[in-house]
Parts: sequence; C-alpha cells; structure tokens
Amino acid sequence: MLFYDSPNPAPNPRRVRIFAAEKGIELPSREVSIVGREQKAPDFVAKNPRGQTPILELDDGTVIAESVAIMRYLEAEHPEPPLFGTTSREIAAIEMWCRRVEMILMFPVAAVWVHTHPFTAALPGRNAEWGEANRPRVADAMRFFDESLGAREYLAGDAFTAADILLLTAIDFAKFVGLEMPEGCANLGTWHDRVSARPSADA
Repeated sequence: MLFYDSPNPAPNPRRVRIFAAEKGIELPSREVSIVGREQKAPDFVAKNPRGQTPILELDDGTVIAESVAIMRYLEAEHPEPPLFGTTSREIAAIEMWCRRVEMILMFPVAAVWVHTHPFTAALPGRNAEWGEANRPRVADAMRFFDESLGAREYLAGDAFTAADILLLTAIDFAKFVGLEMPEGCANLGTWHDRVSARPSADA
C-alpha cells in the first residue's frame, strides 16, 4: 500500500493524514509536488486521470482516488475508533455534515483559490470576478457552521468524526487563501481551537 501525498497547504491529502493519525495507521507515502506539477506527470495521471492528490495505491495495484473515498476504505479496514459512525443515525448525520462542508464551504473557498490567488495565476480559464463573488459566500458558510456548533462540541454530535476533519482542513485552507473567520464566530473559533489541539491535527 502506498499513499501519494502532498504537503500543506493542500487540504485533501491532509484530511487523510489526520484520519490515519486518529486511527493509528502508518501509511507508507510518497510526496507528490503540486508546485512542481508532479500530479500532472504521465505516470501519475495513469494512476489518477484527474491528475490530483491524494491517491492510495493498494498492493494489488488498485488505485483509490478522492480523499473521502480513501478515508472510507481505511475505516472499513480499521473500524476502531469509528470516525464515520456505527449506528444508522450516526452514519447519516456524519455523511450529512461532510456533504455540507464540501458544498457550502469548500466550493466557494476553492473558487476564490482558483480564480484569485497568486499561486494559481497560470491556470487557464481564471475568472477573477467569479472568484471575488465567492468571498462573501465563504463568510456566510462559516457563520452557518458557527451557528451549527452552538449546541454541541463537534460538528456531527458529541464525538470527533470525519466531519470535523473535513471542516478543520477547510477552515485552515481558507485561512491560507486569505479567508479568515468573520467576527463573532465564537462557537466556530472555540471548536477550531479544540480540534486543532488534537495530536492528529499536526499530521
């Protein structure tokens, strides 16, 4: 098994590293430089036609792409501690919050990143107007999660789950892009401090 990783600030590989750290899983890894465009090299694209990290290559040559799919595989292979839930209600709640992080927050963060950030200036099809239009959407998303965290310690309930991993990496990547938490997001800030203090957050 080999994990094709990319270092911070890339949020998706970090999701898997945090997940594996929470599980105590040692992932043999190979670094793929996004800055060096190694993810677009022919040998990598042969493994993942999307030309993105991370991927997990199994011993039989099977390649699993997409960070949450890799996390799901690791959960199935290493069920303890459960990070995607065990009961039908837990599983549904965690899935719901994972989807909300992806759709409500990561989508506009990615738009700002791709269309306005200096690091992505060479990408074709950039639309600065579209990127700028997504800045208030990021702020609105963070306020949504702040309100959602008002009555509980973790995003999907009383326990740390995959949903918290997705939200943590999204918030931290947003900060790298230059998108800070809006003022008044005390619940989100307290939650961020709590999950950032976990040893896995340094993975």
